[in-house]
Amino acid sequence: MHFIDTYLHERRELDLYRQPVTYQPVDAAHVLLDNKPHLMLASNNYLGLTHHPQVKQAAVEAIERYGTGSGGSRLTTGSHPLYEVLEQDLAAFKGTEAAVVFNTGFMANVGAISALVGPGDVVFSDEYNHASIIDGCRLSRAQTVVYRHADMEHLQELLETTPCQGHRLIVTDGVFSMDGDIAPLGTIVELAERYTALVMVDDAHAMGVIGQGGRGTVSHFGLQGRVQVQMGTLSKALASEGGYIAGSRQLISYLVNKARSYIFSTAQAPATIAAACAAISVLSGNPELVHKLQANAAWMRHELTQAGLTVEGGGTPILPVMVGEAAVAIRMSRELREAGFIVSAIRPPTVPPGTSRLRLTVSAAHTQAELVEAAEKIIAAGYRLGLVQE
Repeated sequence: MHFIDTYLHERRELDLYRQPVTYQPVDAAHVLLDNKPHLMLASNNYLGLTHHPQVKQAAVEAIERYGTGSGGSRLTTGSHPLYEVLEQDLAAFKGTEAAVVFNTGFMANVGAISALVGPGDVVFSDEYNHASIIDGCRLSRAQTVVYRHADMEHLQELLETTPCQGHRLIVTDGVFSMDGDIAPLGTIVELAERYTALVMVDDAHAMGVIGQGGRGTVSHFGLQGRVQVQMGTLSKALASEGGYIAGSRQLISYLVNKARSYIFSTAQAPATIAAACAAISVLSGNPELVHKLQANAAWMRHELTQAGLTVEGGGTPILPVMVGEAAVAIRMSRELREAGFIVSAIRPPTVPPGTSRLRLTVSAAHTQAELVEAAEKIIAAGYRLGLVQE
């Protein structure tokens, strides 16, 4: 299998080779790496709920009551009572009639898109949408038309000029995972209503982050009732695992009967669902967590940009520190790791060539003192690598 060796060699030569690094979690913001403490600045654990006592206790109690596994798919034997609680809680939180949980956010996107559209339909997709959206479009066999990132004039032009004999669907990330910016959902909805299209928004990085009390992109723009499909994950701000779709009862019943990634997957473990239920409860009762997250993100962004670093996005805890080349991103990430800070180097194909970056994420669990030290180290590394000038 020479082609495998060739591919891996090319990845290494281009500074694009990847392999997992094992971290031992200590709490919501700290890990051990090689038995040394590090501050985690690369996690999507936005609210720090992975180690919240209420969330952990809920998982333990679910194991004691229901065991460790589900034993089957949701439609056979795997839909234990906690699923009903979680789906009702998600629908209430998102302001929709119903919700359905999938095993992962990736499966929620793939399952929903491939169920909603097919041959004869057209999907209009932002060029920076997540890979799971891209794969959902491919599997649907609908025509996929890609519009320039957040370019509403281009989207309108494509809506006007792309013939469609079936349904139209506009799909976008709410918060873009590698750029940290927020989709112009208000304009997207206006265009969808004008050109008779459905709208689907991926709130994986918006749930618990933006909107009233962390309710996501629809809430952020005040578009309740005007977005047909809201997708989200349980694995980021909600400190568990899985994905979901929220919408009308009719939509959810349709997906339960049509989405293959739901129908043919063994259901999640009870502890996973219980943890997500508890996380929603904590978030609902503690909106100050979202305020702290936003304040931490705004402070860090201000410090880095004031020092001369280029930080893209805005309004979210995802701070892409632009460095350009993959080798520079790797070197800067390694320097910070040696100093006790975990920050991810993001390289192609995740982002376009020449736009490699450090993807810095802050959390509500970070203290001000920790952020001050992290900012100093990041800025110092930027000086050494010529990203900022003295």
